[in-house]
Amino acid sequence: MDLGQIVAERQIEGVAPDGSRFDVVVRFGAPRPDPLSSNGDWECPHQIVGLGDDAVQASFGVDSLQALLLSVYAVRIKLAESDSTLDWLGMPELGLTVAPQLN
Repeated sequence: MDLGQIVAERQIEGVAPDGSRFDVVVRFGAPRPDPLSSNGDWECPHQIVGLGDDAVQASFGVDSLQALLLSVYAVRIKLAESDSTLDWLGMPELGLTVAPQLN
């Protein structure tokens, strides 16, 4: 699968179990119509570089927003499953979960 146009990217610091440091890069491609769908579904490609499997994956939704949100969720889950310690600005869940304060 092709990542296509990159619409968002995040660089994350990693620390392996042996203490060595490395970079992890998360990329999201632009949501696009799923070419295999006969119902007008969408796909959103994503890629995690630096944890071993650099393959482009995708999440699918009934519209572009659902595909994008599910792609971010899938990346968050994959990063949480890593054996390494990952950090982005000290934020919980690497800043991939947003719960804004509404007044």
